[in-house]
Amino acid sequence: MSPILGEPGRRVLLLGNEAVARGALEAGVALAAAYPGTPSTEIMETLLSVAPRVGIYAEWSVNEKVALELAVGASMCGARAMAVMKHVGLNVAADTFMSLGYAGVEGGLVVVVADDPGAHSSQNEQDTRLYGVHAYIPVLEPWSPAEAKELTRVAFDLSERYKTAFVVRMTTRVSHTRGEVVLGPLREPVRGGCFKRKPERWVLLPVNVRKLHPEALSRIATLAEELDGLPFNELIEGEGEWAIISCGVAYGYVKEALRLLKARPHVMKLSSTYPVPKKLVRRLFELAPQGILVVEELEPVVEMQVVELAREEGYEGLIVGKKLIPRVQELNVNIVGRAIAEVLGLKWSIEEVFKPPQWLPPRPPTFCPGCGHRAAYYALKVAVRSAKARAVYPGDIGCYTLGFFPPFKAVDTSFCMGSGLGIGLGVSQISKEEVVIATMGDSTFYHAGIPALLNAVYNKHSVVLVVMDNLYTAMTGHQPHPGTGAGPWGEERPKVPIENVARALGVEFVEVVDPYDIERMVSVVRRAIEWARRRQGPAVVIARRKCALIEYRERLRRGEKITPYVVDETACKACGVCTSLFACPALARREDGKAYVISELCVGCGVCAQICPVGAIRREEVKKRC
Repeated sequence: MSPILGEPGRRVLLLGNEAVARGALEAGVALAAAYPGTPSTEIMETLLSVAPRVGIYAEWSVNEKVALELAVGASMCGARAMAVMKHVGLNVAADTFMSLGYAGVEGGLVVVVADDPGAHSSQNEQDTRLYGVHAYIPVLEPWSPAEAKELTRVAFDLSERYKTAFVVRMTTRVSHTRGEVVLGPLREPVRGGCFKRKPERWVLLPVNVRKLHPEALSRIATLAEELDGLPFNELIEGEGEWAIISCGVAYGYVKEALRLLKARPHVMKLSSTYPVPKKLVRRLFELAPQGILVVEELEPVVEMQVVELAREEGYEGLIVGKKLIPRVQELNVNIVGRAIAEVLGLKWSIEEVFKPPQWLPPRPPTFCPGCGHRAAYYALKVAVRSAKARAVYPGDIGCYTLGFFPPFKAVDTSFCMGSGLGIGLGVSQISKEEVVIATMGDSTFYHAGIPALLNAVYNKHSVVLVVMDNLYTAMTGHQPHPGTGAGPWGEERPKVPIENVARALGVEFVEVVDPYDIERMVSVVRRAIEWARRRQGPAVVIARRKCALIEYRERLRRGEKITPYVVDETACKACGVCTSLFACPALARREDGKAYVISELCVGCGVCAQICPVGAIRREEVKKRC
């Protein structure tokens, strides 16, 4: 049984994301929707794993905007609903999110957003709390898995009480840290009922918006005065005339740094980072006449609010934040310890304890052995060379973004989901001597690629779009999408093939090819290039091959023998085509330059045998190693 379905009072070890899922169930969530994105993915995966058993509705939506709108619609019917996404996903949902701050909610509505300080798996480090400020939507921020569960549960109650959506802001370290969580009682899902017609709130015409805007401001002002009663906002009185305000995982670093420094200043732990609880902060002004250090990751959201309140209250102490705490990357005990030591006049001299070992080998990112994307990029570059084309390669977000790295170097831009094709349209209109070859994944196509392709048809943009289709949202853990033909439990679902969508949009050149078939892939891409050169509109090439990891696991489950390939040492000319131009991790070079296959990594795809110019690579039933 899933640990999140344990009995009340049981202590379990949960990921922060799993704890959020449990908190939603304890709050009586009835509907949850998400689009996968690290570091948020496990929240919905956890809910999907138990949804039939607990009687809630959960889905992977095609994008974050749809997921949020699904939750809004459920809330309008009085149900408790949750939308889950990573921080850049909130950009996609922002149009709805900004209006939600005006309209408010009926049933409790929680938007869980996982930020990624350090950009471990993201294209930026944006701070979701600023969206909260911008949209007048309050933000709660846990510092541990245990608090993540409790804050998620409380957020639903607060949402209904104040008739506003709440954001629970997670960060990578909290999402992916395991901690002890005490389970509370599960609540029966709050399903609501009929749609509650409230046109004065739900119809955002100017006549209504002018009334709703001051109401949104009033809700935030009320919360700023009343959130002192939130038990997760703590004021720990210490000694001296300095205080520290911290929130999220940074509070953990503050605790550890103070332990190492053997210091006891006044400390305020905030779980409501927007708006900050004014009464508690006013009390801190009294306790710390000399100054306050604000420790928070990324933007100075709490610091700005404290500075504003200090001005209102006439507080004369120093307020120090981003002067000592960096605005980029993740924090750690070293960074926080040095800052605390500086304001308290102490010495921090223990950096050596936290230095990472220098012997750790580098691990450059690369495609998996047998990945169809590697074969597709190889064929793509061969086709461009053989067509004597000058190409620009706008890219997108997914596994295929690894095409940026050598040897392919076939990603010239990568901004956000669906941006590659859109940017490519602009490039094609200005750089007339170059052929635009945009790459996009299958999940990205459904998420945000369709509007740009429709634009290309309507405005007659002559570009090539190569859809790298591995039949899953692979990078985040193989979640299904409309092209998979299956739902989250493996059940059969309607399949919406990319080629059908492209043809329905009016694309005339649509070809589906297996990227393992190098010769045909090269031929199809060459024809697509010529199509674009003749200014005949967009050409769509769908390179379809099931994700190598999924295919490998399925073969093992079927009991199939995986027969690796080998290199004939006598035939190998040490040309480097297989190791330098194709660069599969299962291929390596000996000291004399000749190639060999690392049999433990080879999945037997056979693409290397196709590209070897002298036929030195072949399948071998008996394992040999040159």
